[in-house]
Amino acid sequence: MRIRILGAGLAGCEAALYLAKRGFAVELYEQKPHKYSPAHKKPGFAELVCSNSLKADRLDSASGLLKAEMRLLGSSLLPLAEGCRVAAGGALAVDRDRFSDAVTRSVRAQANITVIEGEVRAVGEEDGALTVVATGPLTEGALAADIARLTGEKALAFYDAAAPIVTAASIDMDKVFAASRYGRGTADYLNCPFDKAGYEAFYEALVGAERAELHSFDEGGVYEGCMPIEVMASRGADTMRYGPLRPVGLRDPRTGHRPWANVQLRAENAEGTLYNLVGFQTNLKFGEQKRVFSMIPGLENAEFARYGVMHRNTFLNSPALLGPDLALKTHPNVYFAGQITGFEGYMESAACGLLAARAVEARCAGKGVPRYPAATMLGALLRYITTPAHDFQPMGANMGILPPLEARVRDKRARYEQLANRSLSELRAALVEA
Repeated sequence: MRIRILGAGLAGCEAALYLAKRGFAVELYEQKPHKYSPAHKKPGFAELVCSNSLKADRLDSASGLLKAEMRLLGSSLLPLAEGCRVAAGGALAVDRDRFSDAVTRSVRAQANITVIEGEVRAVGEEDGALTVVATGPLTEGALAADIARLTGEKALAFYDAAAPIVTAASIDMDKVFAASRYGRGTADYLNCPFDKAGYEAFYEALVGAERAELHSFDEGGVYEGCMPIEVMASRGADTMRYGPLRPVGLRDPRTGHRPWANVQLRAENAEGTLYNLVGFQTNLKFGEQKRVFSMIPGLENAEFARYGVMHRNTFLNSPALLGPDLALKTHPNVYFAGQITGFEGYMESAACGLLAARAVEARCAGKGVPRYPAATMLGALLRYITTPAHDFQPMGANMGILPPLEARVRDKRARYEQLANRSLSELRAALVEA
């Protein structure tokens, strides 16, 4: 069966190399060097544009666990990254140019991969080929319009304006209370109550916090209909108290009084292991988010599974559109891979490319969809992007999306080691069963 992959970023190259090494003929389409996205500058494949770090490599970290799982699946990009490694402590950092060159050489050396250069303007789902769309978070123009045609006009988000997400295990439950305003619903929110002095200190820290610099392609429209919390705060000390931090309809059961201000946390997943800071879309630097948002009652020791971001980012409403094989439910010959699905991060993008490639491989062999246990990082990420969500936002690897251990382990490093060992054990078992 004809297989084509759109995009030679990390997801597309990982998918193409996986399939080619297993005997499949692959057509890999790449618009560079004829056309560049606003972020890309070099003609090579798998270009890293924001950082040379592919994050931690320790097994007791979420990113390290993801890499270990990718190695079990036969990642082609990780060995190439190791060959381009530069000193960065426990992180896998690479010489970006060398890495791109190495990936480009590896792809072009594969006899089973035909590279086709030029802009792709349509998915081309009607010809019966199996197509993997891996065009990244800056997909635009005619192709973005065609994806919107396939998926529905409201299926694509063009700006990622997301609030931070913290792990439930790190919330101080003695300082928060569960309730919905005016007693409506079934106590759907966790509430972090500020007294007057605490709120004023938080306000001062927020308005003075350092913001991240926007790229040129992020400017113009990023804030439409979604005001950053620091911008809201800059309009006056009480603006937040009449907005997302309004305390009306709430009473702290420990005091019997209404808080001076109140931050609400909403469950981010069905398991209740992650919580979203409602209304806290932000463009603060990550370190500033940790410093300032840890002043919120109950979040003093919060572990951030994801920091808030506001940038140009095209991604699908994957929970409504994609099945567990990463194919469109309405067009099963069209698969999606990489950051356009909601897998956030370089390594996550490559991992998603692996998942899509293995789904295509299984399809061609007449087998069922490969299984990834929920306790694995790959399985948890896949489950996250395909499970109905109130307000779907991209997610990177983090320990908070894994099911908790049966017995509570207080030491974070020991807990992470046990989670990682469990994940790898279950993935090995699943691969043997397949």
